[in-house]
Amino acid sequence: MPFVKAVYRRALFLLLIATPPFVLISAKVMAAAPTPARGPTVAIKGFAFAPQVIVVKPGTTITWTNADEDPHTVTANDKSFHSAAMDSDDTFSFTFTRQGEFAYFCSLHPHMTGKVIVKG
Repeated sequence: MPFVKAVYRRALFLLLIATPPFVLISAKVMAAAPTPARGPTVAIKGFAFAPQVIVVKPGTTITWTNADEDPHTVTANDKSFHSAAMDSDDTFSFTFTRQGEFAYFCSLHPHMTGKVIVKG
């Protein structure tokens, strides 16, 4: 068995030194790249939604991103959508399929409010 272990270690060593460094680095960078959001986004920063009011067409998906260090939620006043508590850099997306005005707030910090206006 010592012979097999030595051969295995040597093969691993040769593989590592034969692999160009840029392949290892680029693989790590590619894996770490976040998926870009599709459609409009709302930032949660400084205990506020920005923009506070957003106007979209039916069928639009909005993505909220928590840029604060504290957790937040996105909760519709009419309960038509509700996120779980989002930690820093977490996201929540919702697709608005019907026209109307949708007021929302953070259920952890109710003074934080926003509105989505859907019109087509």
